[in-house]
Amino acid sequence: MLREMASTHGRSALGYLWAILEPVGGIILLTFIFSLMLRSPGIGTNFPLFYATGMLPFVAYMDISQKTSVALRFSRQLLAYPGVTFVDALIARVLLNSITQIMVWVVVLTGIIQIYRLDVILDPPLVALSFAMTISLGLGIGTLNCYLLSVFPTWERIWAILTRPLFIISCIFFLFDDVPQPFQDWLWWNPLIHVVGQSREGIYATYDANYVSLIYVFAVACVTFALGLLLLRRYYRDIIND
Repeated sequence: MLREMASTHGRSALGYLWAILEPVGGIILLTFIFSLMLRSPGIGTNFPLFYATGMLPFVAYMDISQKTSVALRFSRQLLAYPGVTFVDALIARVLLNSITQIMVWVVVLTGIIQIYRLDVILDPPLVALSFAMTISLGLGIGTLNCYLLSVFPTWERIWAILTRPLFIISCIFFLFDDVPQPFQDWLWWNPLIHVVGQSREGIYATYDANYVSLIYVFAVACVTFALGLLLLRRYYRDIIND
């Protein structure tokens, strides 16, 4: 974890500030664009808070899954030691980046609430559940991709293309409830829809995200995580020796 901290954020002049500036920049951009076209966001009256509830879980998932997917590549030299396994590399990356994203959530949400003097009734258990869903999904998808990226190098480019539309179809700048049929039924299968919905239910006391399925999100996370672990356990020695 110390090695991860030094290499990821220690080399940058702004360090961990970049982790905060990335989602803040996206929130500012969405606020500027949509405030020109709309009188109010999908929920409430504050554009930055609405987009933060969608942007923060999305950025957290993308960061955790991406960092986990390259854990073997990043820790290849450490894995040469008998006492270090691929599980150690995965745990270190997931823990550190999860803690980092929790910090980002707290700083950004607190900043928005204080700057705009918003009267927000937070539901901490629901917000925590949203982040647990984010971490689980990032860990599961990242672990499976850790094997796929190591064995099939072209998969990295393919996955980047496949996930590019996620920013548009993950309900970051609109509500799932406002999507017409049959598109709503199709979007439901995107696990990030449920993560964002749970996040907004925890921030907005009047919002009822009854479409959120915890079973579905955690099932996707567990299946991909278990499959990734099985494949890595079988082939990780071949991967690091290749």
